[in-house]
Amino acid sequence: MVAARRVITLSIDSDQRRALVDISRSRSAATGRVERARMIIAYLDTPSAYVVARQIGVSQQTVTRCLERAAELGVLAALDDRPRAGRDAVITREARAWLVSLACAKPIASGYPHELWTTRLLAAHARNHGPQAGHPSLAKLAQGTVCKILAAQEIKPHKIRYYVEQRDPDFEPKMAEVLCVYREVEMRRAAAADRDGGGQIAILSYDEKPGIQAIGNTTPDLPPVPGTHPTTQRDHEYKRHGTVTLMAGIDLLTGTVHALVKSLPRRRPGTATAVASSSSSSKSSTLPTRPQLRSKLFWTITRRTSRGRPRRGWPLSRTAASRLCSPPNTVPGSTSSRGFSPKQPGPCSATSVSSPHTN
Repeated sequence: MVAARRVITLSIDSDQRRALVDISRSRSAATGRVERARMIIAYLDTPSAYVVARQIGVSQQTVTRCLERAAELGVLAALDDRPRAGRDAVITREARAWLVSLACAKPIASGYPHELWTTRLLAAHARNHGPQAGHPSLAKLAQGTVCKILAAQEIKPHKIRYYVEQRDPDFEPKMAEVLCVYREVEMRRAAAADRDGGGQIAILSYDEKPGIQAIGNTTPDLPPVPGTHPTTQRDHEYKRHGTVTLMAGIDLLTGTVHALVKSLPRRRPGTATAVASSSSSSKSSTLPTRPQLRSKLFWTITRRTSRGRPRRGWPLSRTAASRLCSPPNTVPGSTSSRGFSPKQPGPCSATSVSSPHTN
């Protein structure tokens, strides 16, 4: 008498099934994981270990063991091998902790001139000084073992990743002030759309990048020549044309970027930005030119040192942002120069300009 077929019930949701499909189609995953994922997916479609074994090309006992582990541990946990006993660890946990703490410190603290640790230098230092520190298991430490220990702790002492230090205690209020500007843009856009279709308001946000080196070629470029050189050839010699300043602004209502390159040495930031604003407003066809058009300009004024050179600072002050969030009451054609006052407190400020544009 033939015994009834044994059916193993597997609990799986849509996310787990999607993960199994991705693993079964992967070309970089381990072969064992891919094979077990294919077994489970095939068994979910056809609940027969014999049919799945014929389809995958393995024995029926292999499929049964995989399904039993999936029912016991879960379909995703069953893809990995069970942990084996193996040989006892030669390097103790205390030695590993000492090595990780050493990697988290600067090499100069250990008497080396290097800025960052390398795995080779770290392994050599551990071999020479580890036994003296009470860790004899590090006497024959290899460089590959150092890499495995650091990878287990997700530490990469040989790499640098930059970040921005928060030095301003008033960061959150100033952030709220900057966001208030964009909130005003949204309100003005909605009001302009209801009133005249959005053609009466232009809000520009300007910034500048000074000190860009302007260089030119000494000889004309050589075009590609078949059989001689496949790319454009350029002489490595060049001539200098000084430095230029790139001033660019974005229309916060339309998203149009207005750019202008000017050679204005030793200028005031407000003068350069005003020149860029007037040039882009007069030449650009995207800005409307109606008799009653009002435009508002925002630019960043950085903090100045004793030599008069600007340093990077926060683009908005509290006073300026309060003016931006309040209804505009500036007379058309007037310029507020509060951002240029040397007596104004705070590290930086902003200046707004309201001016009419006529045909």
